[in-house]
Amino acid sequence: MKLSGSYQINLSKQKVWDALNDPDILKQAIPGCEEFKKNSDTKFTATATNKIGPFNASFTGDIELTDLDPPNSYKITGSGNSPVGFASGEATVKLEDHEKGTNLIYEVEANVGGKIAQVGSRLIDMTAKKMADIFFGKFSELISTEENLHLEQSSNDKIERTVEAQPKKQNQKILIFAGGAVIIAILIYSFF
Repeated sequence: MKLSGSYQINLSKQKVWDALNDPDILKQAIPGCEEFKKNSDTKFTATATNKIGPFNASFTGDIELTDLDPPNSYKITGSGNSPVGFASGEATVKLEDHEKGTNLIYEVEANVGGKIAQVGSRLIDMTAKKMADIFFGKFSELISTEENLHLEQSSNDKIERTVEAQPKKQNQKILIFAGGAVIIAILIYSFF
């Protein structure tokens, strides 16, 4: 089975790259992911359960990142087993600068076997495409939300600093007026 596609993500290429290598974000983005463990900088173990045709398949597998060219591309190789069959494959992920952020392009080649292969390649292809759409949709949402939270926090920090700075300015004005009043009072007292 071969599958390819692309997604426009409105963030810088480096931020998308960092997110593609963040186990917490990947765990949240992978449909049905129950566990996503980072074993090393390039090796992960994952468990995910998804419905494929009449089967509720729970796969546990190993994932390895190879051909790393940060922040431009890498290859993901993986294989997993389930009581209803097995899956293995590789995907090439490329990130390209785009005027509104980053264009993520992927090409996947996968093989499935066992009972799960009996549902037919058409259903498997449709399920794989749907899962890819869910993954990249959720991935984009997560990293955009994370970026918005970061920007919001940054904005809140600026507001707090401004709010903190305003009382200081007001206090300075009060001190100037008070100081001026004291000086005027001393001058008036001295002359009269």
